[in-house]
Amino acid sequence: MTEPVEIHGLNHFFGSGEARKQAIFDINVSIAKGSLTILMGPSGSGKTTLLTLIGALREIQEGNVRLLDHELNGATEAELVGLRRRLGFIFQAHNLHESLTATQNVLMGLEVHGKGNAVKQRQASHHMLDLLGLADRRDYFPGNLSGGQKQRVAVARALVSNPEIVLADEPTAALDKESGHTVVEMLKSLGKTRGTTTVMVTHDPRILEMADRIITLEDGRVVKDVNN
Repeated sequence: MTEPVEIHGLNHFFGSGEARKQAIFDINVSIAKGSLTILMGPSGSGKTTLLTLIGALREIQEGNVRLLDHELNGATEAELVGLRRRLGFIFQAHNLHESLTATQNVLMGLEVHGKGNAVKQRQASHHMLDLLGLADRRDYFPGNLSGGQKQRVAVARALVSNPEIVLADEPTAALDKESGHTVVEMLKSLGKTRGTTTVMVTHDPRILEMADRIITLEDGRVVKDVNN
């Protein structure tokens, strides 16, 4: 069985012609199932670009990314869509729908998987919100939630479908220390109980000790790779 994420000889460029600039240089990384891996590095080091390449959100130009036993380089759009449905995405911007309640926003994380039992889906959404300390905010609209509460709703939406891989870009940036630890502990727990693999971009020093592995990038290159 291969690892859920395997990257070999990955290069990525932005622009074309004389304006073409290389952003990712010869990345070779495999990420173990159930692990929590943090990508670190200064702004512009390629962390988010690498995360979006792993998540099948950008075309693979050079090299290979094997995601859940599927090669992304040369994959069809239908194959990429199918793979994205097996992932959970948490972005720094919460991207909530302002016209939907917290529960309805979380339910959207289940809609991509097709029709299911509506009662069970609502129960699952409530359970995830409750775990994140939002039991009393289920029926609130985003406009009535704080920035940290909105981010926790976004985390609930990403996790409610039990994704095989979670890709998170600065998920704790808007959270206080306690809430940030709650989110990361939940991701670690999912890794142990369900084998969920998490790859997280962060600048948050409060959660580094919770990672299984820390990969540091500078100028698009891996300069340090340490197991905790």
